[in-house]
Amino acid sequence: MENQGSTLFVYKITLVAAVGGLLFGYDTAVIAGAIGFLQIKFDLSPSMVGWVASCALIGCIFGALFAGVLSDWIGRKKVLILSAILFGISSLGIAVPSDLNWFVFFRIIGGLGIGIASMLAPMYITEIAPADKRGRLVSINQLGIVTGILLIYFVNAEIASLYDESWNVETGWRWMFGSGIFPSLIFLVLLFFVPESPRWLAKQGRSEEALLILTKINGPEKAGHELIEINQGIFAESVSFVEIFKPGIRKALVIGIILAMFSQITGINAIMYYAPEIFKSTGDGSDSALLQTILVGVVNFLFTIVAIKYVDQVGRKGLLLAGSAGMTLCLALIGGAFFLDLAKGYLVLISILAYIAFFALSLGPLTFVVIAEIFPNRTRGRAMSVCVFALWIFVFIVSQCFPILLQAIGNAYTFWIFMLMSLCAFIFVWKFIPETKEKTLEEMEQLWL
Repeated sequence: MENQGSTLFVYKITLVAAVGGLLFGYDTAVIAGAIGFLQIKFDLSPSMVGWVASCALIGCIFGALFAGVLSDWIGRKKVLILSAILFGISSLGIAVPSDLNWFVFFRIIGGLGIGIASMLAPMYITEIAPADKRGRLVSINQLGIVTGILLIYFVNAEIASLYDESWNVETGWRWMFGSGIFPSLIFLVLLFFVPESPRWLAKQGRSEEALLILTKINGPEKAGHELIEINQGIFAESVSFVEIFKPGIRKALVIGIILAMFSQITGINAIMYYAPEIFKSTGDGSDSALLQTILVGVVNFLFTIVAIKYVDQVGRKGLLLAGSAGMTLCLALIGGAFFLDLAKGYLVLISILAYIAFFALSLGPLTFVVIAEIFPNRTRGRAMSVCVFALWIFVFIVSQCFPILLQAIGNAYTFWIFMLMSLCAFIFVWKFIPETKEKTLEEMEQLWL
């Protein structure tokens, strides 16, 4: 019974942290339904479409960069509370009538919240989770992200269907962004019911509190052993930012950054942010394109559940290899369909859905699993910040360049560039990613040394 209770406790904490992932997905993907209306309202050029779609990512970059340092200072939980507040401010700020500059300002505020949640939610779950369930539990954060994406696709389609296009151009997009206040408030309230990270508490010398939480998670015998391991890891060396560039950890850092890069330059956010516009380019109208975008969200959601089921059985590396190989094939087909002018049928839709399925099985959830577990306890906050900072820089580059590339070289060659990146991702995983399943966070440190 004790063991059963501990599992329930861990899942409860994980689900609350995953609401941070839900907000991350909700807030990043809301632009997909609004970008077409914003383009008409503000008469945007392709480069300005890229800027409006990706301006929130400036906030994401800085949110991710400072979240680690801030959470090492005041705790994981308090910084997650800050992210919920930033989401709420952003949603309200964009909903009220404003010009494009105010829109950009409040999107950047929301971006700070996304950046914090994208780094801290998986890190917090990693620090709470038992080793044998960690892959599954951290992947639940990704399930939160794809649930947020799916939810906002439904909300966008529902709002867009209320009135005609002129209403959407003036008002509808504001409602899309404003709806984010509801999940922000839910996240804020739920965070008051979860504990602080036991690893952070141990780091602050609050071992009794840490032991109490570890006992609830693992039972008394295992908790005592784990606390000794945590303390040994913490006090092995003093921590500074310089330490993440030392031999051993430096290798893990480079692998984390490159994996984060591949999770983005293989094209996922180009499809997530611009899905309705891609489907319109195949000849579908606005309504049909928004409905096809919901299909993208459904597939993303379902295959993330498959990843959660198998990540601790198959392992990280096997799923990453299968996913990147499948993505390469699908992107080749999407490019081929546009090149041979076959985009009017269902080939592009089916290939995009298959691509999303392979991504949701692999690089989607497992990038965060791997970068949350490859670093030693004492450097995890700073090292993960650097990896997620890099991830958001590449999200920004892809989102900014995608509309410009479409105009400059066309759909086919744009998707073929993503295909080459997916092939490179496959080779990188095969050569450099170690299998980390069922290793404790403390054992992981020995992997690099």
